[in-house]
Amino acid sequence: MQSDTPATPSRTILLHASRDVLAPMTDVILARLGYSIVVPESFEVMRVENPSLRADMLLVDERRLVEASMYSDDGEGEIPIVLLTGQHGATGADRRIVGAVKRPAGMHDLYRLLQQVFEDTPRSTPRIPTQLRAQCNRGERSWEGRVLSLSANGCLIRTPEEIPLGQTIQLTVDLPRAGGIIVEAEAAYQLLPDVGLVFSSVPAAQRLTIERFVAQSLIG
Repeated sequence: MQSDTPATPSRTILLHASRDVLAPMTDVILARLGYSIVVPESFEVMRVENPSLRADMLLVDERRLVEASMYSDDGEGEIPIVLLTGQHGATGADRRIVGAVKRPAGMHDLYRLLQQVFEDTPRSTPRIPTQLRAQCNRGERSWEGRVLSLSANGCLIRTPEEIPLGQTIQLTVDLPRAGGIIVEAEAAYQLLPDVGLVFSSVPAAQRLTIERFVAQSLIG
């Protein structure tokens, strides 16, 4: 199955902030998802090798906004800015600012925002390819399947037993190094011969387990 993870970064995010405003491994995981976060010094070195390179976004500590202004227009138009802020967020007074994330910014919050800014069909959570054994239960029926891709919101599953669209099943999956999950899932679409399941009312602890597994898988 083809991986959702790009071989090379597709977006360059210029970071005007110290590394401690990002949660641990945030930049590493986002790079695997196609968003390369680089500091100005590295960006300038990259531009020596590739003069046409431009930043797609500025990720800026609100306390360094003036410093980042030199990069806010590269001759091809204004570059959108996302602020790393305290609890108050952004005011909207500066038209360059398209969003804000509270410091220290975690991977999931930044990913959701980057998807909204850049993607025509944004995802709220990253999806990874998998080959995980799953136990399916519906009433008195029980059978095994295989989860082919997984996110915190749902999965793509292949099973020998039909799961009609709109049908809800209980899904049990063991996530290596992260833990097991038991979730209610509804068949939302078909990608023949497989079925896309959407998780419903996932408890916070189980969502955290899935997010941990996804992050660990992206790190490798």
